[in-house]
Amino acid sequence: MRSGLIPERMSEENQAISANVPAVSVVVPVRDEVESLPHLIEAIASTLSDSQISYEIICVDDGSTDGSAEFLKQQAQIRSDLKAVILRRNYGQTAAMSAGFNYAVGKAVVTLDADLQNDPADIPMLLAKLDEGYDLVSGWRQKRQDGAVNRLLPSKIANWLIRRTTSVYIHDYGCSLKAYRSELVADMNLYGELHRFLPALAYIEGARITEMPVRHHARRFGRSKYGISRTFRVLMDLLTILFMKKFLTRPMHVFGLFGLSSMVLGLGIGIYLTFIKLVMGEMIGNRPLLILAVLLLVTGVQLFCFGLLAELLMRTYHESQGRPIYRVREVVENKNNQT
Repeated sequence: MRSGLIPERMSEENQAISANVPAVSVVVPVRDEVESLPHLIEAIASTLSDSQISYEIICVDDGSTDGSAEFLKQQAQIRSDLKAVILRRNYGQTAAMSAGFNYAVGKAVVTLDADLQNDPADIPMLLAKLDEGYDLVSGWRQKRQDGAVNRLLPSKIANWLIRRTTSVYIHDYGCSLKAYRSELVADMNLYGELHRFLPALAYIEGARITEMPVRHHARRFGRSKYGISRTFRVLMDLLTILFMKKFLTRPMHVFGLFGLSSMVLGLGIGIYLTFIKLVMGEMIGNRPLLILAVLLLVTGVQLFCFGLLAELLMRTYHESQGRPIYRVREVVENKNNQT
């Protein structure tokens, strides 16, 4: 049985072992939120202290220009519960989350935005749900306080498309307020704009996923960094997730299928043209079908070769990092029966 994340559910032995390990690491990507940070840090600290949950706060500054980095460095020097990670430039929210995951040492990891729209008071509720045996608990902003045209409509369309594509039925992929088990985030490598697809990535790793309604507040300071302009990037990353979900360990199945189909179709057209040329005596040099047959054969060979190269890359990826192609949830054995 896994030990719980809420103190009253932990055994005395586990409490002693985890004395120096916080129950939760709260990861907050930050970019130009200097006005919100004092309120956010105090709200997180107050909520978790009142709930008697040991914690650490990891604020990752992603190239802020408004003084957020300076504020975080100052606070990190006087607060024992705050760790400030200052990135060299703006890398994006995915990179900031990845950096926070790398520096987190808690048994669970909670992520939320720095703009005060996520409510830190919901963190204990997410941890309690996580303690029921889930690996990821995603927040669901049922009553969003955002603009209808520039935020709500694109979000609804994106969430519907992601659900249909990934078969992971989470209502609100864009909600940053999520709770994870630490071993889960350790298995996930983030690139591009994949932070919004974390439930889908967790599903690929075999995680148990659920969601809970959480509160959502209107922005008090600054302005949103999101907009319709991100739609194209979301679509491209969605294709990446779809490929990883279906063909991560067997890329030859997709490249080989299209390659063989293309070669068979090209060969069929070639046989047809050969019959017309040799049996019926017709000219085929000016027929578009001849160009199509050659193109299909060449394309088929290239796709087949891409599949072979992708298979080699996948084997190199897993073997060089010692990453198995499976994930073990638990091992149960009776040691008393061993000789």
